[in-house]
Amino acid sequence: MGNFGQKIDRFIEIFIDANGYVKVVEGLRNTLFIAVCGLLIGILIGTLIATVRVIPKYKVLPRVLNGFCSFYVGLFRGTPMVLQAVFIYYGLPYFSGNTMRFNSLWVAAILIVSINTGAYMAESVRGGIISIDPGQTEGAKAIGMTHVQTMTSVILPQ
Repeated sequence: MGNFGQKIDRFIEIFIDANGYVKVVEGLRNTLFIAVCGLLIGILIGTLIATVRVIPKYKVLPRVLNGFCSFYVGLFRGTPMVLQAVFIYYGLPYFSGNTMRFNSLWVAAILIVSINTGAYMAESVRGGIISIDPGQTEGAKAIGMTHVQTMTSVILPQ
């Protein structure tokens, strides 16, 4: 029990007396900032990708875009975020021939969280779009709305 008491005393010495809690609060603030920025950018990426993935594929460009978006979603949902972080922070500058890394760790962190969140959000939004009754899309087309108008005025607001 004496060992436990020493650990408590050491914790109080470091955390309270030496202002260790300041570092914890600073880390929490940084984490929340990265998470919120990554979430907001990820929602934009996810909505854009989901919209591209539900475009009718009777032309070549939508099929190519769908293939690219499917690859993106599969890659970033199928690999761990730590692996993505290592590749983007260290590997991307190496393979691009640029010896400089990201100028800011903040930019790299927000980019990594954003692209990962975007892949997951794309599937969530796409699932939501697909779940909407097809009669609503048919009704919008029957009154002469284009696909973009149908998506922005009928499907996405739901």
